[in-house]
Parts: sequence; C-alpha cells; structure tokens
Amino acid sequence: MAKSSARPSTGSADAGATDEESRANRFMRSALAILGETGKADFTVLEVVERSKTSLRSFYQHFSTKDELLLALIERIMTESTASWRKDTDGLDAVTAMSRLIDRISSPASSTTQDSINRGLTFYNDHLAETLPREYARVLSPVHDLIRDIIKRGIDEGSYDPGLNVESTTALIMQAALGAMRLRVLGAELNGVPIDGDHINEFCQRALRK
Repeated sequence: MAKSSARPSTGSADAGATDEESRANRFMRSALAILGETGKADFTVLEVVERSKTSLRSFYQHFSTKDELLLALIERIMTESTASWRKDTDGLDAVTAMSRLIDRISSPASSTTQDSINRGLTFYNDHLAETLPREYARVLSPVHDLIRDIIKRGIDEGSYDPGLNVESTTALIMQAALGAMRLRVLGAELNGVPIDGDHINEFCQRALRK
C-alpha cells in the first residue's frame, strides 16, 4: 500500500505530507487513465511513471510494486463505493437492500472508459488474491462487512434463514456480485445469454431465504 515517506526539506511537515500524498494520487490517476484506455492491467511501472511525469525513485518511495499501486487504487474505489452503497441501503428491509446492493455492484458501467477500468481491475483481482491474499482481503472488507450486515438484518427480520453460516454466505455473495463482469462474459460464451445483476440477485436471494 501507499507508504508514508514524507521527508520535506523545507516548509511544514503537513505541507510535506500533503505533497507526498499528491504524488501517490498522481500515480493512481495515471494507472487509472491507462486502465481506462486499454482495459488491461498489464502495464509496467515505467509506463505509470512516464504518464505521471515523475521518476522511478519517487514511485518506489510510495509503492514497492505495481501490485501495491493497484491495491491502493482498488482500496480507494472500494471504500468510496461502499460508503455510497451503504447510504443507498440504510433504512431498507434486508431483501430490498440486498437487491439494491447487487444491482449497484453489477450494473454495467456508465461509459466505455469506466467499463475498461472495471474490466481491467476485475481480471487482475485473481492475481492480487493469489499474491497478496491478506492485503487483498483487507481491501475488500468494507463491502464484505456491508453484505454481512444486510444478511444479519434479514435474519433479524425473519426474511433470511437463521441457520445460515453468515461468514461463508457473505463471502460467496460478495464473490458472485464482484465477479459480475466476468460472469457477463462467461454466461454469454457458455449459455448464449449474459448473466446480469437480476440473475445474480435471484440466485443470492434463493440461497438466503428460509
């Protein structure tokens, strides 16, 4: 993840920290731009550095590897997105909340650029899960916690099966929802029909109910 390596030679410590954070943000913005253009995460650290108009030394002061850069990027996206999803689902009954959450997660992107970003990150997730499992799990924890809270709410309301293994079910539903991009592609290839949010929601609701 992003390293705290601010060592300003002039100005206040706060100003130096802000400058270091802005450099980390510049690397993330550059990676995001490349993802938006190519839809792939096979770019190199050098490409990110050239795009951000900085130096390799500066990059490695913030991130040890490209994987750490992408983890930081995914963490920011997931934190911001989950805050919005939690706001959207607060106050709703569990069945409606789960349906809305799955719809938000699995909805097609609003632009080709966003679609490219989503596709690139979705297909890079397996690599991150294999090489940095603990860090990757931490990045996904906000959406995992939200899904778990909705399932527990459903059990309390009597809508969902009280015998559910909440933790395992949470992980399975999260994987199904976050894998929507891949499922749309595989569904079309296997069945001739893309798998969309409605299919995922129907599957998940059946598994959750009594």
